[in-house]
Amino acid sequence: MQVALSIKDLQKTYANQLHALKGIDLQVEQGDFFALLGSNGAGKTTAIGIICGLLHKTHGNVKILGLDQDTHENEVKRLIGLMPQEFNFNPFEPVEEILINQAGFHGINKSVAKAQSDILLKKMELWDKRLDQAKSLSGGMKRRLMLARALIHQPKILILDEPTAGVDVEIRRSMWAYLKELNSEGMTIILTTHYLEEAESLCRNIAILNEGEVVEQTSMKKLLAKVSHQVLILESSSVLPKNITQEKFTCERLDDHSLQVVLESDTNITDVLQNLSNQGVSVDHVRSTQNRLETLFLCLTAKDD
Repeated sequence: MQVALSIKDLQKTYANQLHALKGIDLQVEQGDFFALLGSNGAGKTTAIGIICGLLHKTHGNVKILGLDQDTHENEVKRLIGLMPQEFNFNPFEPVEEILINQAGFHGINKSVAKAQSDILLKKMELWDKRLDQAKSLSGGMKRRLMLARALIHQPKILILDEPTAGVDVEIRRSMWAYLKELNSEGMTIILTTHYLEEAESLCRNIAILNEGEVVEQTSMKKLLAKVSHQVLILESSSVLPKNITQEKFTCERLDDHSLQVVLESDTNITDVLQNLSNQGVSVDHVRSTQNRLETLFLCLTAKDD
């Protein structure tokens, strides 16, 4: 399979001597849904800026679908669609014109741009707003407009920098569904997000940046397998007994109807529920108290004391 993005020894030092990137290596396969995670200041935005040609690197090599960024700058830019975190369109420009003008930057003639704009506006449920000024849109609509603008020139690689920041859950879920659809059609997607459940839900592979360095790059499945334990809350409509025998798990009685259970990685929740049932405990609801990816992220990026 062709490599969509290849980064070798990428470094960036700003004028104030801040070493934002300290020689990172990354590889994203074509058709992947890839998460690039890191706390504020980890280097995510700098890396994206360099990949998209918005920032100059200090050292290293970037290739997009086999094309060297240094020698194929214009071709590389046409292959990438970027949805930045901040709204950076003209708020007084009509929604439709924002998309058509963006297409023009990529050399697409107006009739083709208009047709593609119509498709995206309908897909993003912005058709009724197409003639309105962008400033009149709600926050969620503005996010969808940003995504449409990133897709207007039909890029091969879509880069999303915090795409659902500040939008409600319903809009976030609808955007997730559309991104999954795009990926299923073959588009390579690279995502940065603070919503770790977003990365866990969408992405197959992941890299974690910390202080300008890659501290982990693996599949999401392998990363989550490193979780040593899981904390669950078990709820019962019946009053729980005072004493519960614990086998292969530990539990704490939170109140008359709730237990907090800690499962080790080799313990199956079905076995725990059967054990509790044998003791007369009927469990009506099970929920997790933690995001597994968040637990790993905090461990991998924790600073030594």
